[in-house]
Amino acid sequence: MIARHSSEQSDGGEGVEVIENKAYTDPIQGSGQFTEKRIHLSGKLPHWIRSYIPRFIYLTEKAWNYYPYTETEYTCSVIPRFAIKIRTRYENNNGSSENCLDINEEELKQRTVEHVDILADPVDEKHYKKEEDPSVFKSKKTGRGPLTEGWRDYSDIIMCSYKLVDVSFQVFGLQTRIEDFAQRAIRNILLIGHRQAFAWIDEWYGMTIEDVRDYECGMQKETNEKIRSAQQSAGIVDTETNTQKTDDNKEDNEEEDLDSSENKKTLKKKDSTSSLGTNSSSSISPDKTGYLSSWFKWSS
Repeated sequence: MIARHSSEQSDGGEGVEVIENKAYTDPIQGSGQFTEKRIHLSGKLPHWIRSYIPRFIYLTEKAWNYYPYTETEYTCSVIPRFAIKIRTRYENNNGSSENCLDINEEELKQRTVEHVDILADPVDEKHYKKEEDPSVFKSKKTGRGPLTEGWRDYSDIIMCSYKLVDVSFQVFGLQTRIEDFAQRAIRNILLIGHRQAFAWIDEWYGMTIEDVRDYECGMQKETNEKIRSAQQSAGIVDTETNTQKTDDNKEDNEEEDLDSSENKKTLKKKDSTSSLGTNSSSSISPDKTGYLSSWFKWSS
C-alpha cells in the first residue's frame, strides 16, 4: 500500500519517483527487496526552509526490506550534512517490546519513545478522510473495525511496527530546528500511512508476494509518468543530472588540456612516451557529532 500512498501524494511534479526496485540478498539478513526512490518535495516544505535551499530539491531514499526487518536511508545531494536513517522491525504484539531492534546502551540513553496510535492521535484536517478513519471503517473481507478505545489491549489480531528514527543535520544555527521538523514530519507521515494501511485492508488482504510485486510495478509506472510529465510541463530540470553533466564536461576539458600538454612534450622529445591517468577523489563526510533519535511504535 506504500505504492498507492506514494501515488496519492504525487501531484504537480512533486511526490515519489521510483528509480529502482529489485530483489536483493544480504549476507546477514538474507533475501529481500531493494528500492531507490526520489522524493520531490520542494513545495511541501515550510517557507523558512525553502529560503535556504535551491528552488527544486529532492531526497534520495534507499530501502532494504528483509521483512520483518527493514532499513531505510534518506540523503540529499545538495545538502551533504543531512541524513535520516530508519530501522524497522514488525512484531505480532501491541507495542510491548522494549528493545526489539537491539540498540546499544548509548542509543537507549538518547532514545525518546513515542506511541503512535492510528485511532486516538489527531490528524490534520487537510489529510482527514472519513473512509480512512479507523473509528468508522469496517472491513468487508475480514470483518475488522471499527476500532474503539482500548483497541490495542483487546484486539486478537494485531501487529506493531517499531521504528528507530535517527535524524542528523550538522549545520550550526539550524541543526536543532531542522532535526525537530524532520522528526515531526516523519511522525505525521507514519500516522497517516498506517491509518491508510488499515482502511485499505480489503485491497491488499489475501495478496501473494507476486500480486504485491505486480501491483507495485503498475502503481510505480503510473506515478513516475505523472511526476515526469508535470516536471516537463513546468520546465523543471534534474539538478543532479545537470551537475553530473557539468562535472563530466570539466573532466573532458581537463583531459583535453592534459592531452595538449602531452603532445607538446612529445614534439620536443619524439622518442619519449608517457601515460596519463586521472586521480579519483571522493568527499569524506565529517564525523557526526550526534543524532536526534526517536523510537516510534504503532499498531495496525
